[in-house]
Amino acid sequence: MKKIISLFIVSFLLCSSLLFSQEVSRYQNDIQTIKQYDKIYAPPKNPILFVGSSSFRLWGDLERTFANYQVLNRGIGGAVIQDISYHIDDLITPYAPRQIFIYVGENDIANQTTSEAVLNNTKKLLTEIRERLPSVPIVYIAMKPSPSREKFLPIVIKANQQIQDYIATQKNMTFIDVFTPMLTREGKPKPELFLADQLHMNQSGYAIWIKAIKPHLLK
Repeated sequence: MKKIISLFIVSFLLCSSLLFSQEVSRYQNDIQTIKQYDKIYAPPKNPILFVGSSSFRLWGDLERTFANYQVLNRGIGGAVIQDISYHIDDLITPYAPRQIFIYVGENDIANQTTSEAVLNNTKKLLTEIRERLPSVPIVYIAMKPSPSREKFLPIVIKANQQIQDYIATQKNMTFIDVFTPMLTREGKPKPELFLADQLHMNQSGYAIWIKAIKPHLLK
């Protein structure tokens, strides 16, 4: 009986270790690719840093669009809030940014995360950034209304409002509402702003973001 219990414990620990290693290495390849890229093409000093999920990652001309502001795009496709937290010292602090734009959270909600959990994880991320970079301005971009995720809109609306209310209590933090301009008069997502997958934006969608973001960029 003792042997059976021992074998069970060993198996459990091995499985737990495997799962943990998978979780830890979720974006290791992406991070290593970024580091190798930085060795070949030196990133700008003290850039305005864009960090978050695929809405940044797929913004192919972001750095060209804001070329006068010396920006750096470090979005990672599929990222959730905890991924950015885990990789703060890979994606944020090494660049010594003078300003940080964040877009993340939408994937959390699509993974059945509650608005309260999104709020708490966002607060944790913002606090961790503040601990490392106390005086750097942080700009949080509201989660967008993706047509393919329309069933989650009530949670997105609630989470956006909770995060906006929190940011209003913090110094040197700004909330940008890109959610409202991307809705029809009836409060529905505009499909014409999105690619065929109805999740990622086309140039019309990014045009709304550019208009909302540009006044907040530090020169």
